[in-house]
Amino acid sequence: MKKVIIYADGGCRGNGKDNAIGGYGIILKYKDHLKEVKKGFKNTTNNIMELTAVIDALLMLKEPCEVDLYSDSAYVVNAFNNGWIEKWQRNGWVTSGKNKVKNKELWEKLIELTNYHKVRFIKVEGHSDDELNNRCDELANIAMDELEKENNI
Repeated sequence: MKKVIIYADGGCRGNGKDNAIGGYGIILKYKDHLKEVKKGFKNTTNNIMELTAVIDALLMLKEPCEVDLYSDSAYVVNAFNNGWIEKWQRNGWVTSGKNKVKNKELWEKLIELTNYHKVRFIKVEGHSDDELNNRCDELANIAMDELEKENNI
């Protein structure tokens, strides 16, 4: 099984408001090869962008891989590392606070991908000294800038 390193970061300007602009940055690393990807989105949220970045990164892999996935999103990392996913599924996609789990479809897709790949989620500090995480943040912001310019926002 190939060993791949993924860094993924999502962001959103105007999170929770109408016409929010989001984006993500992804870096895939296999041996000495690096691939950077960025994409912008309209009408989204920060959490959707964080999930979409991870999902799209895993979808780029052409075969089952062993993946070290780095993210500064506690939302994504803790859902897997702290067992939230299993609890949500057991409780019919309801949180411990008795609310419906948001972004259920994205979580289900991510679960499917983690069943295909062997994924280890690793939390990194956002906006710190992690060069690849900072680059993903930069790519996400470039994607949002491009989308805003393209749409005269």
